[in-house]
Amino acid sequence: MRTSDEIDKAVHAAVEAAAWAPSVHNTQPWSFVVSGEEISVRSDSDRRLPVEDPAGREMLISCGAALLNVRLALREMGYEPLVRVLPDPDRRALLATVRLGPAARPDEHTRLLHTQIERRRTHRGDFTGEELPERFVEAVCGEAAAEGVRLTPVRFAAGVRVLAALTRAAQEVHAQDQGFSLEVLRWSRSPDSTRRDGVPAEAYPREAEPGDGSPGFFARRDYAHGRPWGYEPPEQSSETGSPGVVALLTTAGDEREHWLAAGQGLQRALLFASAYGVRAAFHTQALELPQLREFIRLRLCSGEHPQMIMRLGVAPEAAATVRRPLTEILDERP
Repeated sequence: MRTSDEIDKAVHAAVEAAAWAPSVHNTQPWSFVVSGEEISVRSDSDRRLPVEDPAGREMLISCGAALLNVRLALREMGYEPLVRVLPDPDRRALLATVRLGPAARPDEHTRLLHTQIERRRTHRGDFTGEELPERFVEAVCGEAAAEGVRLTPVRFAAGVRVLAALTRAAQEVHAQDQGFSLEVLRWSRSPDSTRRDGVPAEAYPREAEPGDGSPGFFARRDYAHGRPWGYEPPEQSSETGSPGVVALLTTAGDEREHWLAAGQGLQRALLFASAYGVRAAFHTQALELPQLREFIRLRLCSGEHPQMIMRLGVAPEAAATVRRPLTEILDERP
Protein backbone atom coordinates (compact mmCIF):
# COMPACT_ATOMS: atom_id res chain seq x y z
CA MET A 1 0.00 0.00 0.00
CA ARG A 2 1.48 3.34 -1.02
CA THR A 3 1.56 6.09 1.53
CA SER A 4 0.65 9.67 0.70
CA ASP A 5 4.27 10.68 1.36
CA GLU A 6 5.54 8.12 -1.16
CA ILE A 7 3.07 9.31 -3.78
CA ASP A 8 3.91 12.94 -3.13
CA LYS A 9 7.63 12.25 -3.41
CA ALA A 10 7.23 10.36 -6.69
CA VAL A 11 5.02 12.90 -8.48
CA HIS A 12 7.17 15.84 -7.40
CA ALA A 13 10.33 14.06 -8.55
CA ALA A 14 8.66 13.44 -11.91
CA VAL A 15 7.69 17.10 -12.39
CA GLU A 16 11.16 18.26 -11.33
CA ALA A 17 12.65 15.94 -13.95
CA ALA A 18 10.22 17.18 -16.60
CA ALA A 19 11.37 20.76 -16.06
CA TRP A 20 14.87 19.82 -17.29
CA ALA A 21 13.67 18.84 -20.76
CA PRO A 22 15.05 20.76 -23.76
CA SER A 23 12.78 23.28 -25.43
CA VAL A 24 13.01 25.64 -28.36
CA HIS A 25 14.88 28.79 -27.17
CA ASN A 26 14.50 27.36 -23.65
CA THR A 27 10.93 28.66 -23.61
CA GLN A 28 9.88 25.81 -21.27
CA PRO A 29 6.34 25.79 -22.75
CA TRP A 30 4.76 23.41 -20.27
CA SER A 31 2.84 23.21 -17.03
CA PHE A 32 1.75 20.32 -14.83
CA VAL A 33 -1.24 19.52 -12.68
CA VAL A 34 -0.89 16.93 -9.93
CA SER A 35 -3.97 15.31 -8.44
CA GLY A 36 -3.32 12.30 -6.24
CA GLU A 37 -1.39 9.73 -8.27
CA GLU A 38 -1.98 11.45 -11.62
CA ILE A 39 0.18 14.01 -13.39
CA SER A 40 -1.32 16.04 -16.22
CA VAL A 41 1.16 17.36 -18.78
CA ARG A 42 -0.08 20.57 -20.36
CA SER A 43 1.19 22.98 -22.97
CA ASP A 44 1.55 26.66 -22.10
CA SER A 45 0.36 28.56 -25.15
CA ASP A 46 1.66 31.85 -23.72
CA ARG A 47 5.14 30.43 -24.36
CA ARG A 48 4.50 29.26 -27.90
CA LEU A 49 6.43 31.15 -30.59
CA PRO A 50 3.65 32.69 -32.74
CA VAL A 51 5.94 33.67 -35.64
CA GLU A 52 8.35 30.75 -35.65
CA ASP A 53 5.92 28.03 -34.55
CA PRO A 54 2.33 29.04 -35.42
CA ALA A 55 1.01 25.47 -35.41
CA GLY A 56 2.67 24.62 -32.08
CA ARG A 57 4.73 21.79 -33.59
CA GLU A 58 7.96 22.77 -31.85
CA MET A 59 6.06 23.46 -28.62
CA LEU A 60 4.67 19.92 -28.60
CA ILE A 61 8.06 18.41 -29.40
CA SER A 62 9.39 20.25 -26.34
CA CYS A 63 6.48 18.97 -24.22
CA GLY A 64 7.07 15.44 -25.53
CA ALA A 65 10.63 15.63 -24.19
CA ALA A 66 9.22 16.67 -20.81
CA LEU A 67 6.81 13.72 -20.92
CA LEU A 68 9.69 11.32 -21.48
CA ASN A 69 11.41 12.72 -18.39
CA VAL A 70 8.25 12.15 -16.34
CA ARG A 71 8.17 8.53 -17.46
CA LEU A 72 11.85 7.96 -16.70
CA ALA A 73 11.61 9.57 -13.27
CA LEU A 74 8.65 7.42 -12.24
CA ARG A 75 10.39 4.27 -13.46
CA GLU A 76 13.52 5.25 -11.55
CA MET A 77 11.34 5.70 -8.43
CA GLY A 78 10.00 2.17 -8.89
CA TYR A 79 6.64 2.79 -10.58
CA GLU A 80 5.40 1.78 -14.00
CA PRO A 81 4.02 4.95 -15.64
CA LEU A 82 0.56 4.55 -17.17
CA VAL A 83 0.36 7.11 -19.97
CA ARG A 84 -2.59 8.43 -21.96
CA VAL A 85 -1.61 10.76 -24.80
CA LEU A 86 -4.10 13.45 -25.89
CA PRO A 87 -6.82 12.01 -23.65
CA ASP A 88 -9.44 14.73 -24.24
CA PRO A 89 -9.90 16.25 -27.73
CA ASP A 90 -11.87 19.14 -26.22
CA ARG A 91 -8.95 20.17 -24.00
CA ARG A 92 -6.14 20.88 -26.47
CA ALA A 93 -3.73 22.08 -23.82
CA LEU A 94 -3.93 18.70 -22.07
CA LEU A 95 -1.27 16.65 -23.82
CA ALA A 96 -1.01 13.60 -21.60
CA THR A 97 -1.88 12.11 -18.23
CA VAL A 98 0.51 9.87 -16.36
CA ARG A 99 -0.58 7.73 -13.43
CA LEU A 100 1.56 5.79 -11.01
CA GLY A 101 1.15 2.18 -12.10
CA PRO A 102 2.26 -1.00 -10.38
CA ALA A 103 5.63 -1.30 -8.71
CA ALA A 104 8.43 -2.04 -11.18
CA ARG A 105 12.16 -2.23 -10.57
CA PRO A 106 14.10 0.10 -12.89
CA ASP A 107 16.62 -1.56 -15.17
CA GLU A 108 20.18 -0.32 -15.66
CA HIS A 109 19.34 1.40 -18.93
CA THR A 110 16.58 3.43 -17.28
CA ARG A 111 18.99 4.42 -14.52
CA LEU A 112 21.59 5.44 -17.10
CA LEU A 113 19.17 7.71 -18.95
CA HIS A 114 17.80 9.15 -15.72
CA THR A 115 21.26 10.23 -14.54
CA GLN A 116 21.53 12.50 -17.59
CA ILE A 117 18.29 14.45 -17.15
CA GLU A 118 19.99 17.34 -15.35
CA ARG A 119 23.37 16.90 -17.07
CA ARG A 120 22.27 17.07 -20.70
CA ARG A 121 22.96 20.39 -22.40
CA THR A 122 22.15 21.81 -25.83
CA HIS A 123 25.19 22.87 -27.84
CA ARG A 124 25.09 25.95 -30.09
CA GLY A 125 28.55 25.94 -31.63
CA ASP A 126 30.88 23.67 -33.59
CA PHE A 127 32.28 20.32 -32.52
CA THR A 128 35.78 18.94 -32.19
CA GLY A 129 37.11 16.72 -34.94
CA GLU A 130 36.61 13.60 -32.82
CA GLU A 131 34.63 11.04 -34.83
CA LEU A 132 31.73 9.14 -33.34
CA PRO A 133 31.90 5.34 -33.77
CA GLU A 134 29.33 3.99 -36.19
CA ARG A 135 28.11 1.52 -33.60
CA PHE A 136 27.43 4.36 -31.18
CA VAL A 137 25.50 6.38 -33.77
CA GLU A 138 23.36 3.32 -34.49
CA ALA A 139 22.68 2.94 -30.77
CA VAL A 140 21.53 6.57 -30.53
CA CYS A 141 19.18 5.98 -33.46
CA GLY A 142 17.87 2.90 -31.69
CA GLU A 143 16.85 5.01 -28.72
CA ALA A 144 14.66 7.19 -30.93
CA ALA A 145 13.19 4.09 -32.59
CA ALA A 146 12.11 2.82 -29.16
CA GLU A 147 9.60 5.71 -29.15
CA GLY A 148 8.29 4.97 -32.63
CA VAL A 149 10.20 7.67 -34.50
CA ARG A 150 13.14 7.56 -36.88
CA LEU A 151 16.54 9.19 -36.40
CA THR A 152 18.57 8.85 -39.59
CA PRO A 153 22.20 9.95 -39.97
CA VAL A 154 22.84 11.78 -43.25
CA ARG A 155 25.69 9.63 -44.52
CA PHE A 156 26.36 11.28 -47.88
CA ALA A 157 28.26 14.56 -48.15
CA ALA A 158 25.85 16.02 -50.72
CA GLY A 159 22.95 15.60 -48.31
CA VAL A 160 24.85 17.39 -45.54
CA ARG A 161 25.68 20.25 -47.91
CA VAL A 162 22.03 20.55 -48.99
CA LEU A 163 20.78 20.67 -45.40
CA ALA A 164 23.46 23.18 -44.47
CA ALA A 165 22.58 25.36 -47.46
CA LEU A 166 18.85 25.23 -46.65
CA THR A 167 19.60 26.13 -43.03
CA ARG A 168 21.69 29.10 -44.12
CA ALA A 169 18.99 30.23 -46.56
CA ALA A 170 16.30 29.98 -43.90
CA GLN A 171 18.46 31.85 -41.40
CA GLU A 172 18.94 34.67 -43.92
CA VAL A 173 15.20 34.84 -44.55
CA HIS A 174 14.59 34.98 -40.80
CA ALA A 175 17.17 37.74 -40.41
CA GLN A 176 15.21 39.89 -42.86
CA ASP A 177 11.92 39.28 -41.05
CA GLN A 178 11.44 41.60 -38.09
CA GLY A 179 8.94 39.23 -36.49
CA PHE A 180 11.41 36.34 -36.43
CA SER A 181 14.23 38.57 -35.18
CA LEU A 182 12.21 40.05 -32.36
CA GLU A 183 11.01 36.61 -31.29
CA VAL A 184 14.59 35.33 -30.98
CA LEU A 185 15.60 38.50 -29.13
CA ARG A 186 12.77 37.97 -26.67
CA TRP A 187 14.29 34.66 -25.61
CA SER A 188 17.99 35.62 -25.63
CA ARG A 189 19.20 36.67 -22.19
CA SER A 190 21.76 39.31 -21.33
CA PRO A 191 24.71 38.37 -19.05
CA ASP A 192 23.14 40.10 -16.04
CA SER A 193 19.63 38.73 -16.56
CA THR A 194 17.93 37.02 -13.62
CA ARG A 195 15.29 35.31 -15.76
CA ARG A 196 14.83 31.56 -15.37
CA ASP A 197 14.03 30.92 -19.01
CA GLY A 198 15.50 31.79 -22.40
CA VAL A 199 19.02 31.17 -23.69
CA PRO A 200 21.76 32.45 -21.35
CA ALA A 201 24.44 34.66 -22.89
CA GLU A 202 27.16 32.16 -21.96
CA ALA A 203 25.32 29.40 -23.89
CA TYR A 204 25.45 30.89 -27.40
CA PRO A 205 28.33 32.11 -29.59
CA ARG A 206 28.87 35.85 -29.94
CA GLU A 207 29.22 35.48 -33.70
CA ALA A 208 26.33 33.83 -35.51
CA GLU A 209 28.39 33.00 -38.61
CA PRO A 210 29.55 29.38 -38.30
CA GLY A 211 33.16 28.30 -38.58
CA ASP A 212 34.82 29.23 -41.86
CA GLY A 213 31.58 29.47 -43.82
CA SER A 214 32.30 26.37 -45.93
CA PRO A 215 29.39 24.47 -47.55
CA GLY A 216 29.16 21.89 -44.75
CA PHE A 217 28.57 24.35 -41.94
CA PHE A 218 25.18 25.11 -40.46
CA ALA A 219 23.94 28.61 -39.71
CA ARG A 220 23.39 29.43 -36.07
CA ARG A 221 20.62 31.44 -34.51
CA ASP A 222 21.68 35.03 -34.03
CA TYR A 223 20.93 35.36 -30.32
CA ALA A 224 23.44 38.19 -29.83
CA HIS A 225 22.06 40.27 -32.73
CA GLY A 226 24.97 42.67 -32.78
CA ARG A 227 25.20 43.04 -29.02
CA PRO A 228 28.50 42.21 -27.21
CA TRP A 229 27.07 39.07 -25.64
CA GLY A 230 27.71 35.37 -26.01
CA TYR A 231 30.81 33.27 -25.61
CA GLU A 232 33.91 33.57 -27.73
CA PRO A 233 35.94 30.35 -28.08
CA PRO A 234 39.52 30.83 -26.80
CA GLU A 235 42.38 30.87 -29.28
CA GLN A 236 43.33 27.30 -28.47
CA SER A 237 39.72 26.15 -28.53
CA SER A 238 39.02 22.50 -29.23
CA GLU A 239 36.15 23.62 -31.46
CA THR A 240 37.65 22.96 -34.88
CA GLY A 241 34.61 23.74 -36.97
CA SER A 242 33.43 20.16 -37.48
CA PRO A 243 29.68 19.84 -38.08
CA GLY A 244 29.70 16.43 -36.36
CA VAL A 245 27.19 13.76 -37.37
CA VAL A 246 24.18 15.33 -39.09
CA ALA A 247 20.89 13.51 -38.55
CA LEU A 248 17.20 13.92 -39.36
CA LEU A 249 14.44 13.05 -36.90
CA THR A 250 11.28 12.05 -38.78
CA THR A 251 7.81 10.66 -38.14
CA ALA A 252 5.38 8.75 -40.35
CA GLY A 253 2.62 11.30 -39.73
CA ASP A 254 2.47 14.97 -38.89
CA GLU A 255 -0.26 15.32 -36.29
CA ARG A 256 -0.07 16.31 -32.65
CA GLU A 257 0.52 12.76 -31.46
CA HIS A 258 3.46 12.48 -33.85
CA TRP A 259 5.00 15.70 -32.53
CA LEU A 260 4.75 14.39 -28.97
CA ALA A 261 6.33 11.09 -30.03
CA ALA A 262 9.10 13.03 -31.77
CA GLY A 263 9.87 14.86 -28.54
CA GLN A 264 10.02 11.63 -26.56
CA GLY A 265 12.24 9.93 -29.11
CA LEU A 266 14.48 12.98 -29.34
CA GLN A 267 14.93 13.22 -25.59
CA ARG A 268 15.67 9.51 -25.22
CA ALA A 269 18.37 9.81 -27.88
CA LEU A 270 19.80 12.96 -26.28
CA LEU A 271 20.02 11.41 -22.82
CA PHE A 272 21.76 8.31 -24.18
CA ALA A 273 24.23 10.46 -26.12
CA SER A 274 24.89 12.63 -23.07
CA ALA A 275 25.76 9.55 -21.01
CA TYR A 276 28.75 9.02 -23.33
CA GLY A 277 29.86 12.64 -23.49
CA VAL A 278 28.17 13.45 -26.81
CA ARG A 279 26.13 16.60 -27.25
CA ALA A 280 23.63 17.83 -29.82
CA ALA A 281 23.02 21.05 -31.72
CA PHE A 282 19.61 21.74 -33.26
CA HIS A 283 18.74 23.51 -36.50
CA THR A 284 15.04 24.09 -37.07
CA GLN A 285 15.25 27.21 -39.25
CA ALA A 286 14.48 25.40 -42.53
CA LEU A 287 11.65 23.44 -40.88
CA GLU A 288 9.97 26.71 -39.91
CA LEU A 289 9.45 27.64 -43.56
CA PRO A 290 6.72 25.35 -45.00
CA GLN A 291 8.15 25.24 -48.54
CA LEU A 292 11.61 24.22 -47.33
CA ARG A 293 10.22 21.67 -44.90
CA GLU A 294 8.19 20.07 -47.70
CA PHE A 295 11.28 19.98 -49.94
CA ILE A 296 13.25 18.23 -47.20
CA ARG A 297 10.40 15.76 -46.65
CA LEU A 298 10.21 14.79 -50.31
CA ARG A 299 13.89 14.88 -51.22
CA LEU A 300 15.73 13.80 -48.07
CA CYS A 301 13.23 11.97 -45.82
CA SER A 302 11.64 9.44 -48.20
CA GLY A 303 8.26 11.07 -47.65
CA GLU A 304 8.40 11.03 -43.84
CA HIS A 305 7.88 14.29 -41.99
CA PRO A 306 11.04 16.01 -40.71
CA GLN A 307 10.69 17.16 -37.11
CA MET A 308 14.30 18.05 -36.29
CA ILE A 309 17.62 18.63 -38.02
CA MET A 310 20.40 17.99 -35.54
CA ARG A 311 24.14 17.52 -35.24
CA LEU A 312 25.87 15.19 -32.79
CA GLY A 313 29.46 15.53 -31.67
CA VAL A 314 31.97 16.15 -28.91
CA ALA A 315 32.36 19.67 -27.52
CA PRO A 316 33.76 21.39 -24.42
CA GLU A 317 31.73 21.35 -21.23
CA ALA A 318 28.58 23.44 -21.52
CA ALA A 319 27.62 26.42 -19.42
CA ALA A 320 25.01 26.00 -16.72
CA THR A 321 21.41 26.31 -17.79
CA VAL A 322 18.37 27.69 -15.99
CA ARG A 323 14.89 26.39 -15.30
CA ARG A 324 11.76 27.92 -13.86
CA PRO A 325 10.91 26.94 -10.27
CA LEU A 326 8.18 24.40 -9.58
CA THR A 327 5.97 27.14 -8.16
CA GLU A 328 5.62 28.54 -11.69
CA ILE A 329 4.86 25.29 -13.51
CA LEU A 330 3.06 23.08 -10.98
CA ASP A 331 -0.56 23.23 -9.86
CA GLU A 332 -1.52 20.80 -7.07
CA ARG A 333 -5.12 19.78 -6.66
CA PRO A 334 -6.89 17.47 -4.22
